[in-house]
Amino acid sequence: MKAIKIGIIGAGRIGKIHVDNLLRLPQTEVAAVSDLFAGPELAAWAAERGIGTVTKNSQDIIDDPEIDAIFICSSTDTHVPLIKQAAQAGKHIFCEKPVSMSLALTEEALEAVRQAGVMLQVGFNRRFDHNFKRVRECVQNGTIGETHIVKITSRDPNPPHEDYIKVSGGIFMDMMIHDFDMARYLSGSEVEEVYAQGNVLIHPVFAQHGDVDTAIVTLKFKNGALGVIDNSRQAVYGYDQRVEVFGSKGSAAASNDHPNTVEISTADSVMRDKPLHFFLERYNEAYVEETKAFVDCILHDKPVPVDGYDGVQAERIALAAKLSSRLGRPVKLNELQELVRQSAETAAAEPESSASA
Repeated sequence: MKAIKIGIIGAGRIGKIHVDNLLRLPQTEVAAVSDLFAGPELAAWAAERGIGTVTKNSQDIIDDPEIDAIFICSSTDTHVPLIKQAAQAGKHIFCEKPVSMSLALTEEALEAVRQAGVMLQVGFNRRFDHNFKRVRECVQNGTIGETHIVKITSRDPNPPHEDYIKVSGGIFMDMMIHDFDMARYLSGSEVEEVYAQGNVLIHPVFAQHGDVDTAIVTLKFKNGALGVIDNSRQAVYGYDQRVEVFGSKGSAAASNDHPNTVEISTADSVMRDKPLHFFLERYNEAYVEETKAFVDCILHDKPVPVDGYDGVQAERIALAAKLSSRLGRPVKLNELQELVRQSAETAAAEPESSASA
């Protein structure tokens, strides 16, 4: 069987993870890597892995007729133009989340994919986590009955650097978007309404960039279920990732992964190791599995498990959460278009108002 040739655009931390995972698959060949800051260090890294082409120009990869699929791992602001270009070139596409910070731009990218008839998988890797998949199975097969409550906790061990905070899109679009996708995945239902509250409790740098570091969001689903998500940018004990789905016949819950299952009991205390420290450890196998799934879909011409529709739905919920937090009230998903229009008009009027004042 002919190997699928892959090009990687963006060779930062996540791009390199995808390269190493693809190299584990016998059906794939990583043919080229592009990065704006490609230099001798990246060239040496690529040579160690047998990657023949390293370039600063992503167009070199898109124009290469030998490349079958592209992984887009560059900054979010580049995703939409790269998706359009890759689709027009007939390449299948894996794109890290979110597709963009704008629903209109995301829809443009999805339309380009539809017109070209290529595959697009969005990088919501947590769907491939072994624990969360088991919880979803319990919902799908009726083990816990009708879903009543979905609870998701997602807390990072350390806050990001200020340079990242400035361009992240905020806690709802950057961090909680994974949980919004997970809420849809676990509940098997769409979100109808979002109510978000946030505060700056960890570091004032978040407020300086119009963001929060601690947030709680409640959700209403179309099937009548309710959801609650809590996020924090700093959990001093490690990477805190837990979910629970409670239903009419019981519940299914996934706790944190730990380095081991040993529990030490003495007269003074009962102790165990802290949770795995960060996402690279906690979701290592999930990244491998999502890569396998994408390649398998190309090989067997079947729909990807996380497509553009999933990507845009998570973005819609994230945008509703941002608006809810700002407005101080629940936001229904079906009023987003009008609220976005009003927000744009207000933003356009502000400089003029300031000037006249």
